[in-house]
Amino acid sequence: MNHASEVFQPLRADDPPMVAGYRLAARLGAGGMGRVYLSHTQGGRPVAIKVVRPELADDPEFRRRFRREVEAARRVRGAYTAELIDADADGTPPWAATLYVPGPSLTDAVARRGPLPVPAVLWLVAGVAEALQAVHAAGLVHRDLKPSNVLLAADGPRVIDFGISLAADFTSYTATGAAVGTPHFMAPEQASAGEVTAATDVFALGQTAAFAALGRPLYGEGSAVGVLYRIVHDRPDLSVLPEQLRPLFARCLAADPKDRADLAEIVDWCRQRLGADADAGAGPAVWRDVTGPEPTVPSPLSTPTSLSTPTRVEPQPLVVTRPQPLPGAPGERRARHRRTALITAAAVTAGVVALGGLLWTVQDAGNRFRDWVAGAPATPDPDRSGRSADAATPSPSASGAVADAEGRTPRASQPSPTASGTPRPIGRVLQRLDAKSSLSFEEPFQREDREGDIRFDCENAGCALQSDTSVFVQMFTDEGVSLDDCRLMLAHADRRRWPLASVPVGGQICVRHTSGDIALLTVQTKSTALPELAALTVDLTIWRRSAT
Repeated sequence: MNHASEVFQPLRADDPPMVAGYRLAARLGAGGMGRVYLSHTQGGRPVAIKVVRPELADDPEFRRRFRREVEAARRVRGAYTAELIDADADGTPPWAATLYVPGPSLTDAVARRGPLPVPAVLWLVAGVAEALQAVHAAGLVHRDLKPSNVLLAADGPRVIDFGISLAADFTSYTATGAAVGTPHFMAPEQASAGEVTAATDVFALGQTAAFAALGRPLYGEGSAVGVLYRIVHDRPDLSVLPEQLRPLFARCLAADPKDRADLAEIVDWCRQRLGADADAGAGPAVWRDVTGPEPTVPSPLSTPTSLSTPTRVEPQPLVVTRPQPLPGAPGERRARHRRTALITAAAVTAGVVALGGLLWTVQDAGNRFRDWVAGAPATPDPDRSGRSADAATPSPSASGAVADAEGRTPRASQPSPTASGTPRPIGRVLQRLDAKSSLSFEEPFQREDREGDIRFDCENAGCALQSDTSVFVQMFTDEGVSLDDCRLMLAHADRRRWPLASVPVGGQICVRHTSGDIALLTVQTKSTALPELAALTVDLTIWRRSAT
C-alpha cells in the first residue's frame, strides 16, 4: 500500500473517538482479537491501539491471561519487534498500544510486487528469527506468525502481535482442545490442538518465508478445513521453492518439532548465504526496493492526548440483527426472512430485560472478523453487505421446512434421506443453553433439564460445552461448514469438553454422537461475564447417521 487513503481509514459511527486518553486519528483495520486504530503519544509519536472484541473482553479467564501476557510483552525488546508501550487489561474494554510501523505488511508487499527475490527472503527470515528470539526470551510464544503480522519498515521487518496472541490461546492453560492461529500458517501440532512451543513459531516462520518466496501459501489455497488436513497429514512440496532455500525450509517445516532448526541456527544460516552483504549492512537497500515509499502518517488531532484520562471506551448502544443462515443445508447462503429476525429480536430483548441489562455482549453475528482468534493484523476489513429479507413469508429452517415461532420444524416437514443416500439436515434456530438446559440429538432437541447430550458448563475453568455421548471440534472458518467438512475434522476428534472462550459469535462447532449422528452448532449469542447468568444461543443442524 503506497497511499495513505488505503492504509488509514476514517473512523466509523461505531468507533470510539478516544481510548484511555488516546485520541483516535484513523482506523487501521480489524481482526480476530479486535479493532486497530492509529493514535499518537503526547509527544506526537504514532502508535497502533488495539481494542479487544467485546465477546473476548466478556470472559474473565481471557482478561486474566491478557493481563499476564501484557506484563510479559512489556519485557520484549528487539530490533525487529513493534514494542508494546501501553496497555490496560482491566479497561472497558481491554486495550494495548504498540509503536506504529510505517510500512506495508508482507501480505500487501507480495500482492503489489509479487514474490520476493532470494536475498530479500534471506533478510526477512533473519530479521523475523531475531524478533522471535526476543519474544521467546520474554517467555512468550507468538503462535500466530503469518505474513500480515510481519510489517516491512524501511530498515527491516517488524513482528507484531506477539504480546497478546498467547492470551488468546486456550490450549495450554485450560482443558485442551481449542487450536488458535491462522489455518494456512499453523504447525501440525497446533492444527491438531497439541502442545504449542517455540518450535511452533519456527514452523510458522518457514511458512511465512515460503509465502514471500512463492507469492502464495505453501500448503495451497482452498477451505481452512482442507488446508489444515494437508498440514497435519501431508509433506510440503519443497520443489516449488528456490533451490538455494530448500535446506532452510526443510529444517523449519519438519513435521516433528524436535527436528526443526532453532532460531540461532536460522539466523546464522541466512547470514552465511548473504555473505559480504550481511556484514556491509545492505538490508535497507533491499527493503526500499520491496516496500516502496512510506505512506504519510496523519498528524495528531487537535485535542491533546491525556494519559491520565480514565481507561474507558464509551459504551455503544445494543444492536440486535438477524442471525446467520444455518450452514450445511440447501440454500445456506440465502438470507433469513424477516420473521426470524423479529423472533430473534424479541427473544434477545426479553433476555436483556430479565437480566437487567447484563447480557450486553450480544453481538451482530454477521460482523465476523476475517482473521482467527489470535493477534489481529493491521489490515483493512471490508464492509459486510446487508442481507435481504422477505416480510411476507416465514423463515425456512436448514431442511427447507418452515420453522414455527419457537424455532421448531413440524415433524411432518422433517426431511428424509435423498434418493442418492446423502442425508439431509434437520434444522433448529435459536436453541438456548444455560445452567438449567441442554440439547439432545433426539426430539425434543431443546431440553429444559441437564439430561441432554450437549450441556453448557461455566463452573470449572471457564465456560465450555461438554458431553458424555459426543465429541467436539471447532471449525476455524467464517465460511459455511458442510457435512463433509465436519466428517473430515471429526474423524480423529476425542474432546468431550470444548472451552468457549475462543469461540466468537458466528463461530461453528461440529459434534459427533456415538450413534453416528453429526451436528453443527453456530453460535448466535454468547454471554459469559457472570457464570451464574451465563447463556449461549446456537443454531442447530443435525445429519442422521452421517459419521461415515
